[in-house]
Amino acid sequence: MIKAWLHAARLRTLPLSLSGIIVGTALAALLDVFNGTIFSLALLTTIGFQVLSNFANDLGDSQKGTDNAERVGPARAIQSGQLTAAQMKRGMWVVGLISLVSALLLIRTSVSNLSQTAIYTYVFLAIACIAAAITYTVGKNAYGYRGLGDIMVFIFFGLVSVIGVFGLYGEGFEWLVLFPAISIGAWSTAVLNLNNLRDITNDAKMQKRTMVVQLGFERAKLYHVFLVSSGLATWFFTVYLLAFNTYNYWLFGALLPSIGFVLHLKRVLDNHEPASLDPELKKVALLTFFSALLFAILLNFAPH
Repeated sequence: MIKAWLHAARLRTLPLSLSGIIVGTALAALLDVFNGTIFSLALLTTIGFQVLSNFANDLGDSQKGTDNAERVGPARAIQSGQLTAAQMKRGMWVVGLISLVSALLLIRTSVSNLSQTAIYTYVFLAIACIAAAITYTVGKNAYGYRGLGDIMVFIFFGLVSVIGVFGLYGEGFEWLVLFPAISIGAWSTAVLNLNNLRDITNDAKMQKRTMVVQLGFERAKLYHVFLVSSGLATWFFTVYLLAFNTYNYWLFGALLPSIGFVLHLKRVLDNHEPASLDPELKKVALLTFFSALLFAILLNFAPH
C-alpha cells in the first residue's frame, strides 16, 4: 500500500516544485534574512501542495476517462488499480489538511515579518493553492480541461513560489525578484506543455482542451520554444545583474544547466512523435531544479 501511495505522489515531480522556494530563499539569504524554520516549512508546504495536486489529477482524469489504455506515460494509481477512487479521495483530504496546517504554521512563523494585510494575503494564497491543486482536473469546471493550466502553473510555481517565499523573510517587493520568478514559472509551464504535447492525441479525443490541443502539435512546439527561451532570457539577466553587482563571478556557474535547455529545444523541434517526448519532462524538471540549486549555492557560498 505504501508503494501505491508513493507511486500516486509522483515523486519525480517534487524537485520542480521546490525550485521556486530555493530561489526565493537564496535571494533572501543574500540580504542576511535567512530563517531555517521558514525555509523548512516552505519546502514542506510546497511538497504538500504538489502531492495534493498529483492525487487530484489522478482522481480527476480517471473520473473523466482521460486515463485510459491509450494514454501515454506512466500508469496512474487509480488507472492501474493500485488505489480506488474512494481511497484517493481520503488521501486528498489527509494531504490537503497537512498542507493547510503546514501553510498556517509557515505564516505563523513569519508573522513578525509581515503586515496585517500581508498575513491575510498569505492565508488567501494558501487556500488558493489548495483550491488550484484540486480543481485542475477535478469537478465539472476543471480548469485544466479548458486550457488554463499553463497560466495557473506560471502563477503558482513561479510568481507565488519565488516572490511569495521571499516576502516571508520580511523583505518588501524587489523588482529583481520578478525575473527569476518568471524563469521558474516559464520552465515549470514548459514541463506541463511537454506533458500535454505527449498526450495531445488522447486529450483531444477526451475533450481535454489543453493549450496544446488548441494550438495543434507544431504550433505548440513553437510555444514551448517561447516558454523555455523566456525562462533563459530572464535567468541570464538575473545572473548577470547579481554577478556584477555582488562581484561574484562564480554565479555564472548557475548558467551551466542552460546548455541542457538548448539541447532539449533541438530535440523538441526535431520531434514528430508525441509519445517520444515523455523522457523530456524529467529532463526539464531536473534542469530547472539544478539551475535553482546552483544559483542558491553560488550566490551565497561562493568566494567573492
